[in-house]
Amino acid sequence: AEQVIDGIVEGCRQAQLALIGGETAEMPGMYTPGKYDLAGFAVGEVFRNTLLDGSRIKPGDALVGIASSGIHSNGLSLARRLEHLGTDDNEYLNELLEPTKIYTKEITRLQNQGLVHGLAHITGGGLTNVSRMSKTVNYVIDSFPTLNEVAPIFSKLTSRSGLGSKELFRTFNMGVGMVVATPEPIQAC
Repeated sequence: AEQVIDGIVEGCRQAQLALIGGETAEMPGMYTPGKYDLAGFAVGEVFRNTLLDGSRIKPGDALVGIASSGIHSNGLSLARRLEHLGTDDNEYLNELLEPTKIYTKEITRLQNQGLVHGLAHITGGGLTNVSRMSKTVNYVIDSFPTLNEVAPIFSKLTSRSGLGSKELFRTFNMGVGMVVATPEPIQAC
């Protein structure tokens, strides 16, 4: 329990948020000893003039990917089923547990510079989430990270799964955790 709370506090620190409440429920008989179920949510405020609703995205905007810290929770069920296919299982499982990167600082910096027209958090569905930013603009992604440019877990997933590139990018984030639609190319964060 302490490790879970420490992780939540660290996530709040990274996102510059306050942890203002919480509740725990113990359900004997529902979970075996040492097993946990964790759910959470965040409440925030957004001002109408800063709302990212896709209306600012224009043809010609650049799409820039921000590196993920690992697979986050994308395709985790499949990734866990692949654990038995290698001899470095402990290392592989540890890589699956890499905490999800929190993008607040990078995105806030870009927003303060007027460089964010839209955002797509690359979760389940992989890069197909980009098309959700705006229904009126078509997107072309002409460059993807190579396996040499991303966390080692993606090479392992590629070799263990036997999936083709298209399916890998639809299931996993493949090293891209957030995509920014921006009026001008920006340096990677």
